[in-house]
Amino acid sequence: MNGVSFAKILAHGWPVMGTLLIMSVISLAVILDRVHVFRKARLNGPEFARHVARLIRVGSREEALRYCAGFSQPVARAAAAVVAQTGSREARERALGHALQAEGARLEAYVPILGTIASTAPFIGLFGTVIGIIRAFQDIAKSGGGGPEVVAVGIAEALVSTAGGLAVAIPALIAYNYFVRKTERLMNEVDLVAYDLIESMEGTGGHHVVESRSLAEGGHS
Repeated sequence: MNGVSFAKILAHGWPVMGTLLIMSVISLAVILDRVHVFRKARLNGPEFARHVARLIRVGSREEALRYCAGFSQPVARAAAAVVAQTGSREARERALGHALQAEGARLEAYVPILGTIASTAPFIGLFGTVIGIIRAFQDIAKSGGGGPEVVAVGIAEALVSTAGGLAVAIPALIAYNYFVRKTERLMNEVDLVAYDLIESMEGTGGHHVVESRSLAEGGHS
């Protein structure tokens, strides 16, 4: 491939490679944003719920709400929704369900973009591959013959486009699956902790469940 440089390849395939570059930048921005969001979402849920249950037990619902408002984590907002809801147990469970939906949507914001990039980047790379092969055949037709020198740029463009599409898609797919699974696990933990809080508010012994879960959490850590 004498005389064929990477700059020459990019000059021929810039529409495809430019699109893949933009997609990679967007993917990286979403990944960094979600990593920051999930890092801020960390909180010892059982310990938090145990303290809220203690405040409620002494008859200070307003103090429990103020305590929940001091945290921005999903478990704190779900607990606040449960504590703020007056009425029957069913009403509190409905409030918890709405809070879980809202928190799940907040955590998964922008994550579908990663799924879209992961599914479309290989096809964009394949499109560039087809264009490169077509260019190689055109070069053969123009030269009236064949040989490595004639088809070098077209074949190189095709291979680089394929590699570029995979390089963009693979990290996006891994990140997408990770964030979806992370959201599911976090929402399950919030659901369990908030359900224990409801049990405690109903006076059915849920407070002891929260405490035992807190001890188990401490043992795992």
